[in-house]
Amino acid sequence: MATKTALFIVAEGSEELELVAPVDILRRANVTVTIADLADSEYVKTKSNLLIKTDAKLKDVKNNIFDAVVIPGGPSHKVLSSADVVGQILLEHEKCGKVIAAICAAPFVLFKHGIAKGKSLTSYPTVKSDIECFYQYKEDSTVVDGNLVTSRGPATAVEFGLTLVEVLLGNEEKVKVAKGILYPL
Repeated sequence: MATKTALFIVAEGSEELELVAPVDILRRANVTVTIADLADSEYVKTKSNLLIKTDAKLKDVKNNIFDAVVIPGGPSHKVLSSADVVGQILLEHEKCGKVIAAICAAPFVLFKHGIAKGKSLTSYPTVKSDIECFYQYKEDSTVVDGNLVTSRGPATAVEFGLTLVEVLLGNEEKVKVAKGILYPL
């Protein structure tokens, strides 16, 4: 089986737990993860002022097709929701039937770019009222609807990462990674 790939699109203010936990989990499952910053910076400054090294410039990977595109939450959701390049990447991946994933406030980014309208999803409570009329809103910690994966926030970041492993590689790989990090199933 070919190696699966995932693109994490970040910007200043991304929530570090929602970035680092799923990236780590996907890499444990041998998914090739690319972190790319909207500003094409070598480092992204997260919500708590941590600097995280990116893997690529978004402009250099924007035309690549990944198996999944993942948007972490945090205050960065505001700039990501207004960035045309983010919308183009999401729309192309949705059209190709790839996995689209968002955690915390990031489902607002999907809403602003017209992604997955009518599907089931969840989000951080602060963006619920903005998006719930356009989706089948759920209060579950993580929601999967076809190729759409969403989750509530920092406390669900590990579950979100494991769910991405399951969607991309199957339950057996999810269980293997979960056991390796002592995550109770």
